[in-house]
Amino acid sequence: MKTGIHPDYHPVVFEDAGTGKRFLTRSTATSARTVEWSDGNTYPLLTVDVTSDSHPFWTGAHRVLDSQGRVEKFERKYGRRTRRGEG
Repeated sequence: MKTGIHPDYHPVVFEDAGTGKRFLTRSTATSARTVEWSDGNTYPLLTVDVTSDSHPFWTGAHRVLDSQGRVEKFERKYGRRTRRGEG
């Protein structure tokens, strides 16, 4: 890699705003807030809205959409469509 053209890549702690879970990873992001980690070192702390700890896809708490209700809403708005070759 060329020197002097890449951003500083360093350890950072991310915190999920919803669940409070924290994890240590590496990032180019910085923050004035810091936190002492279990290894005794101090790292920048970044608070984020969604992580794998709170995202519905990873937690299995995603909602089931009412597809029949959506079809009926479409038909009310645009009328019932016919297929090619039908009436």
